[in-house]
Amino acid sequence: MDGYPRSGASQARRPLVRAILRTLLTPTVLFLLYVLLPLHREFTVGTVAGLGACVVAMALLVALQVRAILRSPHPAFRAVEATALSLPLFLLLFAVTYTVLSGSYPNAFTEPLSKGDSLYFVVTVFATVGFGDISAVSDVARVLVTAQMIGDLVLIGLVLRVFITAVDRGRRRAAEQPETPAPGRG
Repeated sequence: MDGYPRSGASQARRPLVRAILRTLLTPTVLFLLYVLLPLHREFTVGTVAGLGACVVAMALLVALQVRAILRSPHPAFRAVEATALSLPLFLLLFAVTYTVLSGSYPNAFTEPLSKGDSLYFVVTVFATVGFGDISAVSDVARVLVTAQMIGDLVLIGLVLRVFITAVDRGRRRAAEQPETPAPGRG
């Protein structure tokens, strides 16, 4: 600190700047981890079990995020941060699975998938664009893509709705709490 008191405007901007930085940094770090993750392994039942365990862990993470939104002094900022974590994480879990599946079974999709191809495919499925250039061919790939589509709908419909409801409740909670005067003030 420089010894000078901070203005009210800079104090008010601090949560916004922090939220913007977290919102940008979180997906960037997740993407870098995806790129750096060694995915040259055999696709097994354990791979599917790992995906299932990660989806369950993500559901627990969402519950923790809802709790954080409810308790936050800036619930809308916190909800944006939670979305910036949940959405890319969900998509990257499936991109990892598709990459491993394609590495073990190159005919699982219409073409073998690199990490970039898997990321592209997972986003086109999420966005319901479905260009048709890559599609699931094997039964396992089709089941996984179907699971992703159902998860996408749950993520869009339920999780985002829960975040929005938590923001609303968090704002009401904050509005109901009496303001405490700053130390040294009447």
